[in-house]
Amino acid sequence: QVQLVESGGGLVQPGGSLRLSCAASGFTFRDYAMGWFRQAPGKEREFVACIGRSDNNFYYSDSVKGRFTISRDNVANTVYLQMSSLKPEDTAVYACAAGAFSTESRHYDYWGQGTQVTVPS
Repeated sequence: QVQLVESGGGLVQPGGSLRLSCAASGFTFRDYAMGWFRQAPGKEREFVACIGRSDNNFYYSDSVKGRFTISRDNVANTVYLQMSSLKPEDTAVYACAAGAFSTESRHYDYWGQGTQVTVPS
């Protein structure tokens, strides 16, 4: 059974940091690129970052570039999203996904349920 389980979300003040984790099981993790997406209330799902099957190929949305870092551990079957200099507009449910190396959600096969990140204004 495929599972992607996110953790690490919470309430953080503007300028603060959080590290999200996504633990994968039920599929061969190293064979999949991994992505992070987010969805704020009343808005469409938005691409955040993705990382290739190894850890030397990655891409970020312009809105998080320079503030967020995606990484993966193919032994622990986990992908991470280190978020720094957080802003109120980063408030959303963050979900990880496994699939092709892409900014488009339709290219991902498996999805987690998401974890809430709240940055008050």
